[in-house]
Amino acid sequence: MSDNQSWNSSGSEEDIEPREEPGHPIGIAEFSGYLSKWTNYIHGWQDRWVVLKNNTLSYYKSQDETEYGCRGSLCLSKAVITPHEFDECRLDISVNDSVWYLRAQDPEHRHQWIESIELHRADSGYGSESSLRRHGSMLSLTSATSGYSATSTSSFKKGHSLREKLAEMETFRDILCRQVDTLQKYFDSCADAVSKDELQRDKIVEDDEDDFPNTRTDGEFLHNNNGSKEKLFQSLNPKGTNGIDFKGEAITFKATTAGILATLSHCIDLMVKREDSWQKRLDKEMEKRRRIEESYKSALNELKKKSHFGGPDYEEGPNSLINEDEFFDAVEAALDRQDKIEEQSQTEKTRIQRSDAVPLGDAYSSSGTHRFSNKVEEMVQSHMTYSLQDVGGDANWQLVVEEGEMKVYRREVEENGIVLDPLKATHSVKGVTGHEVCHYFWDTAYRSDWETTIENFNVVETLSDNAVIVYQTHKRVWPASQRDVLYLSAMRKIMASNENDPDTWLVCNFSVDHDNALPTSRCVRAKINIAMICQTLVSPPDGDKEISRDNILCKITYVANVNPGGWAPASVLRAVAKREYPKFLKRFTSYVQEKTAGKPILF
Repeated sequence: MSDNQSWNSSGSEEDIEPREEPGHPIGIAEFSGYLSKWTNYIHGWQDRWVVLKNNTLSYYKSQDETEYGCRGSLCLSKAVITPHEFDECRLDISVNDSVWYLRAQDPEHRHQWIESIELHRADSGYGSESSLRRHGSMLSLTSATSGYSATSTSSFKKGHSLREKLAEMETFRDILCRQVDTLQKYFDSCADAVSKDELQRDKIVEDDEDDFPNTRTDGEFLHNNNGSKEKLFQSLNPKGTNGIDFKGEAITFKATTAGILATLSHCIDLMVKREDSWQKRLDKEMEKRRRIEESYKSALNELKKKSHFGGPDYEEGPNSLINEDEFFDAVEAALDRQDKIEEQSQTEKTRIQRSDAVPLGDAYSSSGTHRFSNKVEEMVQSHMTYSLQDVGGDANWQLVVEEGEMKVYRREVEENGIVLDPLKATHSVKGVTGHEVCHYFWDTAYRSDWETTIENFNVVETLSDNAVIVYQTHKRVWPASQRDVLYLSAMRKIMASNENDPDTWLVCNFSVDHDNALPTSRCVRAKINIAMICQTLVSPPDGDKEISRDNILCKITYVANVNPGGWAPASVLRAVAKREYPKFLKRFTSYVQEKTAGKPILF
């Protein structure tokens, strides 16, 4: 019947039909922009054009290359979006074992991207409340019992009993509807009869009034009046309507309502029992889900540690996932690889011949007239005053390396957790002059012959014949970040105050700023203040012989104050300095000896 159908479908009709939430957009617009994407430990963060469309995140090398196809894409349906705990601009997106590390230009843009991704995910039907409604969050009572009853024998019996009670409710409902219809018809008939009787009574009263003067005293009036009353009572006789057994109807109504109440009570009992069963099942499922989620998180963490070693979380920094020992081992291994590469290329470098024209010493006797000349003069005087002082006394210099004539000292200094240990090295080299050593150290034409840590460099500005501004990037030693340096390099001949002073030359390199070499996000900008002071000592030759290179000894004092510009373990920085500075001095002085062998002495 139609009433039965409408009763059974109550509560389920709106769940079958999709319903749009107020304010929920029908379609999400495309979202795109530039984000920095972590590529690998060599190239680090690179800007990429990222497009969010149709629940898919794609990236291109640039906006101009979108027509050639994307470099990669992720479906966001099962993606996990994780804002970084410490970096306010970074978000990580992972799908299974694939992880994209992304950085926005500021926290606000990161929030916009996360919000847009979540909107696309919600619109696609994953994780949203509307998606639950589309698939039916409620079912009709009959369909729910029939679907649930197939799970087990006990639940089938409960479902069968409930269906029987529902059928009884339908029967009781039909009986009540028929009783209501019967009573309604009776009441309508009574109302019609009352209306007709009122009209007939009014007519009889009028007729009696008309006949009153002609009445007789023998009682005829009374007879006529009684006849009118009989007519009136006859019109009110219930036989004029369908006869109704009120007692029987009352008993039936009472039995029907009692049956309804009993059936409802039984249905409630069944549903309470079923609710207990469902609650137990729900508790079991929730406990099972909790264990599975814990296992998933544990497996995911292990997978990240194994498969994503080398990602941005393992870079240098106070929040790095790599411990200090692993950091040191990684740096040590990278330096060993660089040494092997340098040994292989050293033979090729020695084949390259360059003209060794060296400017005369007069060109280096002053600081010049450029805009940094006062700063250069200040640095020169400072190094000549403090760098040549003895390492004893209260200076707290610690001897860390001693190899023949070479000694390396260090003072431990930290500022805001950054290692700033000053280093000082002394060395004596035979057969070369201070002018020659400083020339090959200062002239950028020979820099790549002996400097193995530089990736590339260029002269930003030439200030004078003896002063230039140089920008250089150093090779990256993973997991440490790549460094770059912008510094002024000046070479000076120090005028002797008396004739007994040795011939002294100096090269000082100190950090400056320049509009043509601003800091970038690709490298960490380091700050330096370095000086190489070379003094030439000449021993008199025997007899009338001319001075040869056998009579020359160059005493070298090298000082370095370096601020690495970022965080790295102190023990690692100190160990690397202890290893690399002696290698650098030996490599450089050997190079100068090779370049000057057999050539005229340059004082």
